Amino acid sequence: MFQPCEDVNCESERCTILEAFDGFIFAFFAVEMVIKMIALGIFGQKCYLGDTWNRLDFFIVMAGMMEYSLDGHNVSLSAIRTVRVLRPLRAINRVPSMRILVTLLLDTLPMLGNVLLLCFFVFFIFGIVGVQLWAGLLRNRCFLDPDFAMANNFSTLKYYQVDETEDNPYICSSVRDNGMLKCQDIPAKLDCSHTYYTEYTNSCMNFNQFYNICKPGEVNPHKGAINFDNIGYAWIAIFQVITLEGWVDIMYYVMDAHSFYNFIYFILLIIVSIQSRFSLAHLLSRCWEFTKYLTMFVLLLAWNVCELLPNFFSSRRPFRCGVENAAAT
Repeated sequence: MFQPCEDVNCESERCTILEAFDGFIFAFFAVEMVIKMIALGIFGQKCYLGDTWNRLDFFIVMAGMMEYSLDGHNVSLSAIRTVRVLRPLRAINRVPSMRILVTLLLDTLPMLGNVLLLCFFVFFIFGIVGVQLWAGLLRNRCFLDPDFAMANNFSTLKYYQVDETEDNPYICSSVRDNGMLKCQDIPAKLDCSHTYYTEYTNSCMNFNQFYNICKPGEVNPHKGAINFDNIGYAWIAIFQVITLEGWVDIMYYVMDAHSFYNFIYFILLIIVSIQSRFSLAHLLSRCWEFTKYLTMFVLLLAWNVCELLPNFFSSRRPFRCGVENAAAT
């Protein structure tokens, strides 16, 4: 309900009411925590901090207290205020059935360890291969001929760009590599407004022919986010590839700079990642089946207990799970 763009300094009545509600909720949580600490004790197995959900409540209250204590001290509170997202989790502690389901779900998470280990292994192996093959290659650009730049004191546009942005970089292949784009493949651009050499006076010339030096620059594609210069950036690129979002652009960049056959790397990566997803989905389905059968077992056990209770209390009025036995009556 908060609208920061319309009321930056929180001077409107709407923002004041919201702050009042926030303060009331914090005070309610704090008073509840203090009452529980007094009633149960603080430290110990059966005390307040002995329960995981109570520790979560304690953390939320302490974060809110820090937020109020630092307010007005010229400190950024955005990181602390993100703890507010944990407040809805307190509802789990109030509903016993939901608490059982969440606890059961958390208990099944260790079963995903082998799948996560497989994913890490895939990331690590493919990341090492990417770094060994393409480290620094995505920086390749076609630069101006030094002789031409010095003779004409030309300093703008140090390297060739398709447009003014880096959304469509022209990544060239050096002499030692067999990439798909060379500097001599740059499309011609006729310029009739400047005179660079005396022999070209009052005539048009292909200006792009002077971008004929392919060497590493300072910029990687997408503002430096996509590259294989180290294992960290390689993992970022691999993660984008396995999400199948923009992976074709990354493959084309590598093919332009290194070799046409680099598409094999990306195809294998996608096949292996899909196999890992199938394994994860199968494991999750097994966990769901386990949860379903466990729930059915608990319900049947509860029903059988209700059926057997009258036998243990035969001297009392017979009953059947809250529904009176009319015949016995």
